[in-house]
Amino acid sequence: MAEISITPPVLLAPLAGITDLPFRRLVSSFGAGLVVSEMVASQEVVQARPLARARAELGFGDSATAVQLAGREPYWMAEAAKYVESQGARVIDINMGCPAKKVTNGYSGSALMKDLDHALRLIEAVVGAVQVPVTLKTRLGWDDALLNAPTLARRAEGAGVRMVTIHGRTRCQFYKGQADWAAIRAVKEAVNVPLIANGDITDSSRAAEALRLSGADGVMIGRGAQGRPWVLAQVAHALYGAPAPVIPQGDALADMIVAHYEAMLSFYGAELGIKIARKHLGWYLEAAGLEPARAEVLTADDPALVIARLRSIFRQQERCAA
Repeated sequence: MAEISITPPVLLAPLAGITDLPFRRLVSSFGAGLVVSEMVASQEVVQARPLARARAELGFGDSATAVQLAGREPYWMAEAAKYVESQGARVIDINMGCPAKKVTNGYSGSALMKDLDHALRLIEAVVGAVQVPVTLKTRLGWDDALLNAPTLARRAEGAGVRMVTIHGRTRCQFYKGQADWAAIRAVKEAVNVPLIANGDITDSSRAAEALRLSGADGVMIGRGAQGRPWVLAQVAHALYGAPAPVIPQGDALADMIVAHYEAMLSFYGAELGIKIARKHLGWYLEAAGLEPARAEVLTADDPALVIARLRSIFRQQERCAA
């Protein structure tokens, strides 16, 4: 199996309903070491359910892309891994960290931390099915009484996993409280493969602190990229000397948002695309300090009207700032 090398080691986290192909491409255009698809259910993608395949779709020529798979049966995990590898996935990531009840109730995601023997059977099935690197994303443990990420990571490495990402919370914390970056250090000390820290990393200063406390080899950014697709490139520049991104303003920012909006409409079709795009448009407006304009943009159903309103809002903001 191929080794994994990620430069710069700043990764886009898999976010359900967010890190689809249009968003991954946008983040990559600014600069990122690796972008990861939203979680894909292994059996669904093999059985050709349209949305599952859309989540995994990579596009020809895309690079530095990973597809994240979730499941509970070795057969379906292996078959899904073969499929996404054939579609061009450069890396396959296994999800053992999702805390959502609909996932853990199906004995997938972070529920696998309660049965490491079964977790290893899934890992071995995926590693044995493909030639591309296989990585693992998980949490500190199921709860404070079961902090077994170091054991899982060590066993995963032995099974052939090439990189481990740890979200600094337990499953039972969901996304509450603060990510415990210092607790990730125990996992780093348990493995020799690259270790990536994840959780509450939103800018360069927090990324630097996460690295200091965890001893990790890189960082993964999720919600911090919402409305700011250039933030990974900013962190890569500050921490690793990668080229500084040109952050769009005014008309240039409107052009970027409109292009992303049109890409979502093309990817999903107009009817579904309009609905999915609203959350992204809301994040863009919030990040730009234009929350009062949310209603007039997000309530419009005509794409032409949405685009016209976006351009008008950002043009007006630029004039006011001048």
